[in-house]
Amino acid sequence: MLLEVTDMHVFYGQVQALKGVSMGVDAGEIVALIGANGAGKTTTLKTISGLRPVRRGRLTLDGEDITHLAGHKRVSLGLCQAPEGRGIFPGMTVVENLEMGAYDRKGSLVDDFDRVFSLFPRLGERRKQLGGTLSGGEQQMLAIGRALMARPRVLLLDEPSMGLAPKLVSQIFSILKEINQQGTTILLVEQNAVQALSLAHRAYVLELGRIVREAPARDLLADPAVRAAYLGGET
Repeated sequence: MLLEVTDMHVFYGQVQALKGVSMGVDAGEIVALIGANGAGKTTTLKTISGLRPVRRGRLTLDGEDITHLAGHKRVSLGLCQAPEGRGIFPGMTVVENLEMGAYDRKGSLVDDFDRVFSLFPRLGERRKQLGGTLSGGEQQMLAIGRALMARPRVLLLDEPSMGLAPKLVSQIFSILKEINQQGTTILLVEQNAVQALSLAHRAYVLELGRIVREAPARDLLADPAVRAAYLGGET
């Protein structure tokens, strides 16, 4: 496994948010993590990226123990997150926001800018525009593009479809598929379970801080119980 989580326990004060979560992502995969609001999906990503401490458990990246490694050092190893809510810098231009994603990199960024603007032509058109003046969809593109500037081995995505119109959601997910085909492994947390399972190779179902199911995404997409619980009975 490229990324492996073993028996992860995480607390907010006295409240236990994750209760022995174990999961893994192989190189080249797209793995989705689905579940109801409050299940612990965002906490899982925050813990993997180093924003929440682990009370008990182990986290490895390509066999290296990173359980207690600082978040910025995890970025240097190739673990990078595009957070829920996008978290862009509104007073910085598109180019400046993208440069922040490469803060730990040395050398020319020309190839990286070319890649991001190839994936997201709209960002290229607005490269001098302030991040805070972009539409919601453009800000989501910028958040993903900024994460790509770090050249991640594993890209963590938290709710990339949040607040976006259906047509734009389809566009974002099409681009995520292309990013994966270019060689980037993806761990995806997504409330839109239909989109997530349609994109992913495998998926985990999280309930109240515990993994209750793991299967190929297509199997979960076809499972009547999963459809009733998380997909709203959609076909």
